[in-house]
Amino acid sequence: MEKGIRSDQKIWRVRPEWPFLLFLVFVIAAYIGLLLLMVGANVLTVSWSQASEILKDADIQHSIILTFVTCTATAILSVFVSVPVGYLLSRYQFRGRAFVDTLLDIPILLPPLIVGLSLLILFNRVSPSACCGMLAGGALIAAIWGIARKGDRIVIRFLVGGAVAFGLLSLVSSGSERSLEDIVSEVGFPMTFHPLGVVLAQFPVAAAFAVRTMKTTFDQISPRYEEVAMTLGCNRGQALLRVVLPLASKGVVAAGTMAWARALGEFGPILIFAGATRGRTEVLATSVFLEINIGNLPGAAALSLLMILLAVSTLLIVRYLAGRGGAV
Repeated sequence: MEKGIRSDQKIWRVRPEWPFLLFLVFVIAAYIGLLLLMVGANVLTVSWSQASEILKDADIQHSIILTFVTCTATAILSVFVSVPVGYLLSRYQFRGRAFVDTLLDIPILLPPLIVGLSLLILFNRVSPSACCGMLAGGALIAAIWGIARKGDRIVIRFLVGGAVAFGLLSLVSSGSERSLEDIVSEVGFPMTFHPLGVVLAQFPVAAAFAVRTMKTTFDQISPRYEEVAMTLGCNRGQALLRVVLPLASKGVVAAGTMAWARALGEFGPILIFAGATRGRTEVLATSVFLEINIGNLPGAAALSLLMILLAVSTLLIVRYLAGRGGAV
């Protein structure tokens, strides 16, 4: 005999989901609407004739060329650094790995002006002996920490050797009061308020993004490929060059593209360290700043649209590589 349902028993009903979906749609529509309004405001501010006029200016053309050159150089340097660093963080477990991983994110978290100011002080207010002394002290502290933690002997010996070498360099150069800028200028590579300084100002943050991209790329590639290659006679370096890098080719391109796009948007470090001199160290980001300073709002809007176009193109390249199923 079936039991009857009690009159006081609660009947659970599925509540309609449309209020929640409406909330989600409202939030995303508001955010996307804000982005579109920002772009539209730039479009409505400038006419085609004004955009053509600003792009014909010789200083602006120099700015565009310098932007492409410096961003490309920064992207290449970032990839050169990010491949070994990302591989190390992805494949090796060592004491202090979390600290190193956190340290590499500092350029992303720092205010951009601090990056430029730090470079300016480093090259113009710190002597070579002080730099060597700081490096020697850091290597010695790391070696002591490794001994206390019973770390790898080869790494500890490397750190002790580095501490001794930098300590000797500090003593040798202690009598010189020249700055780093004086030294690099003598060998033909001036940095402060020079086009080379633009690359250096863009590099810390761009490289940090590239390292994150390459670490994620290597994490997605199984270590078994390298193990098989090493059983066939390759050493670790050959396995990286002949097996892993071809598999990570799309990730390498994505890392370079991300670094290029991040370098394109750098403003604070460039302004502080390299300056914004017309026809010398002016790039697109500083061109927008200079056009606003002289009251040329349509010119600033035209350059902003150009930067938006470049940023969107970069994003499409990264999305395309990710959609092709590469290790990105």
